[in-house]
Amino acid sequence: MSNFQHTDIPIKYPLAKETITEVEIQRLIEWLKTNPRLTKGELTVEFEKKWADYIGSKYSVFTNSGSSANLLMIYTLKELGRLNGKVIVPSVGWVTTISPLLQFGIEPVMVDADKKTFGIDLEQTEFLLKTEDISAIIFVQVLGVPHYKEELLRLSQKYNVPLLEDGCAALGSSYEDGTMVGRVGDMSTFSFYFGHQFSTIEGGMINTDDEDLYHMLLMLRSHGWGKDLPKDLYKQKMNDNNVDSFHEPFTFLVPGFNLRSTDLQSYLGLMQVEKADWISEMRTENHIEYAKQLDGHFEFQDWGDDNPCSISFGVLAKSKEHRKEVVNRLVENGIETRIFSAGNLGLHPFWVNRFGEFHGEVADKIHSRGFFLPNYPELEIKDIDFISGVCNGI
Repeated sequence: MSNFQHTDIPIKYPLAKETITEVEIQRLIEWLKTNPRLTKGELTVEFEKKWADYIGSKYSVFTNSGSSANLLMIYTLKELGRLNGKVIVPSVGWVTTISPLLQFGIEPVMVDADKKTFGIDLEQTEFLLKTEDISAIIFVQVLGVPHYKEELLRLSQKYNVPLLEDGCAALGSSYEDGTMVGRVGDMSTFSFYFGHQFSTIEGGMINTDDEDLYHMLLMLRSHGWGKDLPKDLYKQKMNDNNVDSFHEPFTFLVPGFNLRSTDLQSYLGLMQVEKADWISEMRTENHIEYAKQLDGHFEFQDWGDDNPCSISFGVLAKSKEHRKEVVNRLVENGIETRIFSAGNLGLHPFWVNRFGEFHGEVADKIHSRGFFLPNYPELEIKDIDFISGVCNGI
């Protein structure tokens, strides 16, 4: 039974707002009037290139969601024979960072969250790398707070395991040296879902500098076809497999999926990426302002000199009872809230029913005491003043 109040008070401050503007909708309508191709085509390729330039990666692959991007990222490694053991996974994040491993018969090994960033605990990660048959590390850039780049790269290189970076809720975040989140892992993923930093309605992206990974991503995304490959490579694969020209258009090279997005969503994406810097700047300013006003009343992530760009501001109350009090005050004042991400994923049925409960000091604290506050570019200082005052009981 819930101990939280449920009222009919209208929401004045939602957790998220749509990033697609009326002007962009009108541009989309005018574009639709030209009777363009709507399924994946040239605009998707253009959006992928523009996104790769923004992140600073060699290659980007657009998918129909961030969850699909995670699935495709993981299966690409498996299809190339690079996932032959267990995989280290976070306890704080989202289910689809982990669920593809279970779907593909790969055993995940969970670690606690870091006390500062809430990303994966590096001490536990290295212990598992020493003692278990680990074939990859998956980490989440939790709420856009950049996780320890140099330390992660050191572990990946020392133990010769791929590093997979889930940046689905961290678009626009960067490290102190200017490195964008999404440039740390061998592959990284982003989500363009409503409520994230920007939206293509639904959509996701995978980034990599590895050409072999890129080519496999392209094939697996589209049924296992090779049509998206560079022409010379495509012809070579057809010749190597003795495929004649009549059968060529419908030959499947690998056991793929249909995880493609559309040119309609790419059209939206091209407009959104134009304002990505502004969106990131506003969200980062809001994030820092929340920290100033809530300091001493609540716990939250520590980002040092990095630049966090969050979808929501994550807060830890002093206790479970304190969270209940604060959440009820927020609801009474028309401020939308929810639990911190999904809490501790090791306490969800999908995990417990397979492996038993996972408990970690930080993950459990986030599970029992964490909640979200709104963050979007339209928030002003006076709005953050009000929301913070409600939280602080002022």
